[in-house]
Amino acid sequence: MTDHDAAHVVVPFADFVVARGQALQRTAYLFTGDWLLAEDLLQTALARAYPRWDRIVRDDPEAYVRRVIVNTWSSWWRRKWRGETPTGQLPDRVGSDPYAEADRRDAVRRALARLPLRQRAVVVLRFHEDMSETQVAAILGISVGTVKSQASKALAKLRADDALTGYGAAAAAGGE
Repeated sequence: MTDHDAAHVVVPFADFVVARGQALQRTAYLFTGDWLLAEDLLQTALARAYPRWDRIVRDDPEAYVRRVIVNTWSSWWRRKWRGETPTGQLPDRVGSDPYAEADRRDAVRRALARLPLRQRAVVVLRFHEDMSETQVAAILGISVGTVKSQASKALAKLRADDALTGYGAAAAAGGE
């Protein structure tokens, strides 16, 4: 088998889903903020990829599925009604909080949800998925410069988000 042939080994669809399904669902979760909706989003993306599998598997199937996830989520997001969300004040806490890590993750998820669509997509793909600016640009169909500017704006909004106040310093110091 030559190097050229090795680059074009056809991966069966089921093997791809088994190997990359959990990672793709985690990405979908970061977009949706809901595990069940993330599962639906991933299933929709996979259902759209399956009929074209023989064609897309020869290129980069994961990038294709990620792009379908982004596009599908984007269309769902535009249709979703985003009304009021109830909030409440937590009481002062005494001692260590066994739920601090879950609260921290929830605060980050909520802060991500407050970002505009494109900024959230850039942050998730760039920093959670650890993709290069070039890869993010290709998946989202935007320029590398747009990826950089959207990432910069998103990070500035996240730094200024009151819900995340104290998490950066606490995480850097290794505390709560």
